[in-house]
Amino acid sequence: MELSDIDLNQLVLFQQLMVERRVSRVAENLGITQPAVSNTLARLRRQFGDDLFVRTPQGMQPTPFAEQLAGPIGEALALIHGGLNQHSRFDPASVQRSITIGMTDIGEIIFLPALLAHLRQVAPGATLTTVRTTTSTLREDMEAGKVDLAIGPLPQLKAGFFQRCLFRQRYVCLFRQGHALDRQRLSLADFQAAEHLVIVSAGTGHGQVDALIRRAGVQRHMRLTVPHFVSVGHILQHTDLVATVTERLADRLAAPFGLRHLPHPVDLPDVAINVFWHAKVHRSPMHQWLRGLVFQLFGDDQVAAVSAS
Repeated sequence: MELSDIDLNQLVLFQQLMVERRVSRVAENLGITQPAVSNTLARLRRQFGDDLFVRTPQGMQPTPFAEQLAGPIGEALALIHGGLNQHSRFDPASVQRSITIGMTDIGEIIFLPALLAHLRQVAPGATLTTVRTTTSTLREDMEAGKVDLAIGPLPQLKAGFFQRCLFRQRYVCLFRQGHALDRQRLSLADFQAAEHLVIVSAGTGHGQVDALIRRAGVQRHMRLTVPHFVSVGHILQHTDLVATVTERLADRLAAPFGLRHLPHPVDLPDVAINVFWHAKVHRSPMHQWLRGLVFQLFGDDQVAAVSAS
């Protein structure tokens, strides 16, 4: 398909359907009739050779092919919109509202100090609130605008959301300095012989690491299990337990609690930490600034392109 084969307005309508899922709402937003929306959708279906959206009791649900198209189309429209509106620059100093970000307790340890310090300088009128990404209403709250963005490995956020990789990190073994394992290299045999602190972080991507260790046939003596990461530094500082955590968390806890970490002896995949936002705020200047700030402060140099999932 060539660009000349499609009208830009058709792509705008496509993106509106991805967000609203209702023909009536799209018609209202674009100032056209519902039959006009239906006719444009029919043309898009013929051009792409796919139904794109299927009518259900929950509204117009996108097909897998439509979900694949959502990312590139959304990004292209955002670039065009930004290019046409370069004269209107967003001023962070004008923000007078609470910014709400979904994150885990790991995220609070890693992100909040630097983010708060930067907001104090560039957006003194902004306040910050965090909510857990494990809440069952996260998707609905982001759709309703109650949560501005979410950070973490969050496979539950799919259609209607954009995501971008913030960074990738490996898992490491964390323990106190002077531990019997405090040496140049940690063997698998030593890892299995140690006593372990296990963090069961249900509802997050981090919770999968224990299953991966079991799947590798590695047995651990799990002396203590806790439901969150906030106590890990305190516990390891005063015990001989070993914890499997992400490297950025280990780096943050090492100095304050007198800890050390080594590469993990189990071959675990790197974990991707993504930023998620709802399609409704994709072109919002305030949200574009907020996302840019998060990537400026915490992102790897080589981050993935924006995509819809």
